[in-house]
Amino acid sequence: MALLGLSGLDQSIVATALPRIVAELGGMAHLSWVVTAYVLASTATMPLYGKLADQFGRRPMIFAAMGAFLLGSALCGLAQDMTQLVAFRALQGIGAGGFMPLVQIVIADIIPPAERGKRMGLVPVVFAVTSILGPVLGGLITDALSWHWIFYVNLPVGAAAFYVIARTLHTDRHGPAHRIDYLGSILMTGAITSALLVLALGGTEWAWGSVPITVCAVVAVVGGIWLAIHVRRVPEPVLPPDLFDNRVFNLGSIVMAMTFMGLMGSSVFFPLFFQLVMGVSPAKSGMMTVAMMCGMIISSPLGGRWLSRTGNYKQPQILGLSAAMIAFAVLAWGVARSAGYVVIEPAIFLLGAGLGLVMPNMTVAVQNALPLARRGVGTAMLTFFRSLGGLLGVTGSGAMLAHALHAHGLQAAAALPGTVLPAATVAVYRQAIAGVFAGGAVMVMLGLITLLFLPELPLEGHGARKL
Repeated sequence: MALLGLSGLDQSIVATALPRIVAELGGMAHLSWVVTAYVLASTATMPLYGKLADQFGRRPMIFAAMGAFLLGSALCGLAQDMTQLVAFRALQGIGAGGFMPLVQIVIADIIPPAERGKRMGLVPVVFAVTSILGPVLGGLITDALSWHWIFYVNLPVGAAAFYVIARTLHTDRHGPAHRIDYLGSILMTGAITSALLVLALGGTEWAWGSVPITVCAVVAVVGGIWLAIHVRRVPEPVLPPDLFDNRVFNLGSIVMAMTFMGLMGSSVFFPLFFQLVMGVSPAKSGMMTVAMMCGMIISSPLGGRWLSRTGNYKQPQILGLSAAMIAFAVLAWGVARSAGYVVIEPAIFLLGAGLGLVMPNMTVAVQNALPLARRGVGTAMLTFFRSLGGLLGVTGSGAMLAHALHAHGLQAAAALPGTVLPAATVAVYRQAIAGVFAGGAVMVMLGLITLLFLPELPLEGHGARKL
């Protein structure tokens, strides 16, 4: 939990300090890369951490991830220009890419499936709490000290976590460590990174059809095909092909991808809706999304206890996705009909509560269905598909919004927060954002339909004495 808090706090705390960072270092053109470099690096390295944890054990990989993250944090605080900061943020991301999968793998190692839901239910709570505290702490630290300290603050917290884990975590190596699949690792990381660059920067930083997009797309396709051929020819591949023979893993990955495609693709426009359409200040718009975090904080532990008590991981997820689908539908209707906070805020709360029932329970379901030798890479790949779905959602919803605005002769860049817009322009934004929320409802509905086909396997150890 300390590791997850460190990662979640870093992501939310940096955003608050970005204006101050740009004012001091310059390089406005590279502003988005401060966030993008971190996200790309962390997402691309997730599967690799899982496989190496299966081969060499959990402790070495946790220490490697923490070392990279803390080194990157220290260097970010020392950065003298925007180029250095972007490079060091990528190093931070390489370390942070191991936090989520490794934490979930270790929980699976030390907690039996029947009791695991209670602990997994804390994972969304940690990220919800840090997403609330991060902006506040970021503002306080930046004002009282300087933006450098939003990175330095990671060092004592990380050192304490490092010490505790070194003293208390004792897990054995779970797989053969005969050799490292260097070629497979390069192919997988290169193909994933190239594909993520296309998804994250296509149509924004890089024009579609431009040379960088074309090169990245070719590398992603060629690397992916080469990897698919390679993993079937080596004895210990970085991505075991038999992992995709597991039905629970396959369906679980699709459900998580669809869920986060809808969640991230829609929730990223909450601030835009509150500020441009509802006319509230940036500070107040941040408070308006706290309802979703509160819903998640309440439902995640309850879902974990439900799983531990009944041994059923499918029912709470069906309930959760149904609630999320209804919430998105209400948001789409409410936004289109100019409904007030009395409609919008309960729907946002319901969205968080629904999603809180899905994430920890699906992780337990997949881990329960995988053999021990595949638990690490399977957990990491599930986390990767979740992140990939979120990135696809953001890209797709951004394209939907841009298309709707372009159809009315508007540009998204012309409407900055704090700008007073004509009523006709506000109406266009209102309908465009309502369409994005409707798209979120469709994505979650597809995830719900997929979930119905998920096998319900008995949880190992259910019915035994509770921890």
